[in-house]
Amino acid sequence: MKTSFELNAEFRDAQGKGASRRLRHENKVPAILYGGHREPRALAVDHTKLLLMLDNERFYSTIIGLRVGNVVQAAILKDVQRHPAKNAVLHLDLQRVLEDEKIRISVPLHFQGDAVSPGVKKGGIVSHLRNEVEVTCLPKDLPEFLDVDMTEVDINQMLYLSDLKVPEGVEIPELTHGRNAPVVSVHHARAEEVEAPTAEAAGAVAAVPGAVATAAAGATAAAPAADAKAVAKPAAEAKGKDAKK
Repeated sequence: MKTSFELNAEFRDAQGKGASRRLRHENKVPAILYGGHREPRALAVDHTKLLLMLDNERFYSTIIGLRVGNVVQAAILKDVQRHPAKNAVLHLDLQRVLEDEKIRISVPLHFQGDAVSPGVKKGGIVSHLRNEVEVTCLPKDLPEFLDVDMTEVDINQMLYLSDLKVPEGVEIPELTHGRNAPVVSVHHARAEEVEAPTAEAAGAVAAVPGAVATAAAGATAAAPAADAKAVAKPAAEAKGKDAKK
């Protein structure tokens, strides 16, 4: 069976939070190996070497040669628990691989031809709705990734799981269960979608100064008239008093 990585490990007997904490202080990561019709085994792997492998995309979707002493066991990575704030791995889950049994694993999606797709040429924006997809197959048929051909995707179109081309012997479990989820879409840019409301708002703002000017002019014209009435009233009262005298 072809393996792409070799990960050295050692058996560990002590388990629990305290034992795992001591392992991490020794720059080791607690791990568990299960499956293959055998009992689970607790392992420990070197943290520094593991981090280097985790930086490689292929490590997540290929067969790993797990070496414990002089024995090499084929395995796949099933789960990685990371520290929420540090660049540190807290725990590793590995599954044994047998040549004659299908495995279930997620593989990355590689998007091809998006720059030349008709939708992008018309100003569309590409949205990746999936970056990986789960597949089932025998270990010998496991692809490292799946290509997503976007050369024919037009504006406002989507590609679904059923549009993916998978190698012979590889299946997508979601499709077998009737779930044809979208993978990628090309849609209009959001700036174009908000352009019309913005223009309407600008028109409304442009109309306001005229209304304000009209109101201001009316207020200005009304003010002198009010002042004139205020002056004329005392003058009339004074004239009436002189006439009585």
